[in-house]
Amino acid sequence: MSLDPQLLQVLACPKDKGALTYLEDQQLLVNPRLGLAYRIEDDIPVLLIDEAQPYPGEPHP
Repeated sequence: MSLDPQLLQVLACPKDKGALTYLEDQQLLVNPRLGLAYRIEDDIPVLLIDEAQPYPGEPHP
């Protein structure tokens, strides 16, 4: 299932408050600036800094 487009417009990374990229096929919200990914469980984004996982690619400080 896909996240609501209106929800995606207001979601932000809890660490740097920047925009997130939605990867529907992987059910992740990605912050490419920090190299972090937040999972989506049962259509609910888990936007907890302690739950973020490293995401491939080089983070930009």
